[in-house]
Amino acid sequence: MELILEGILKAIALLVSLDPEVLGITALSLKISGTATLISLFLGVSTGTVVALTRFPGRKLVVSLINTGMGLPPVVVGLFVTIFLWRNGPLGFLQILYTPTAIILAQAIIATPIISGISLAAMQNLPANLRLQILALGATRIQMFWLLIREARLPLLAAVMAGFGGIISEVGASIMVGGNIKGYSRVLTTATVMETGRGNFDVAIALSAILLLLAFLINFLLTRIQQRERPR
Repeated sequence: MELILEGILKAIALLVSLDPEVLGITALSLKISGTATLISLFLGVSTGTVVALTRFPGRKLVVSLINTGMGLPPVVVGLFVTIFLWRNGPLGFLQILYTPTAIILAQAIIATPIISGISLAAMQNLPANLRLQILALGATRIQMFWLLIREARLPLLAAVMAGFGGIISEVGASIMVGGNIKGYSRVLTTATVMETGRGNFDVAIALSAILLLLAFLINFLLTRIQQRERPR
């Protein structure tokens, strides 16, 4: 218990003193996970909406793959992204392995199925005749998709929170594709693992506390938006 208290006090000290390294790691964590969430939001909502509203051969298989992807192990994603980005891999010419861009790519792959699965369920939960009513009023298909997304915005915000929460706290893929390079690709989770391995438990707890605070603040903001938009 004393060790945890020391870690919390250390976190407060690091934040109050505006430690440049900690602030840099925190800012990079937010930048990487925020960018990955935005990418996965576009891909996930689009995929979930299209799959929910269309009928095609193999649709049940696609839904099963999306649902399976919601539990995709980050280390597996990290392994395959590393293989593809390796110098002799199919995408090795991009030369982005062990960079923040590689972490964004891995995290977007992790979050996309999560957002897709929740978006798919949200769209399927809408009234079955709503789409026909919108089309009957003269809306185009693009307008129909947009209106359906607006109608399902509350669960879609939950999808964003789930996606962001799943990647801001992920460590396996970030270490594998980012390399945990000081001042370049080191984020809060990888720094926590490193400090734990060194036996610096107070610093590790401090970084964990900062990570939890960051996740709470982002989700608190999104929750405020979600609850403000709830139907009366």
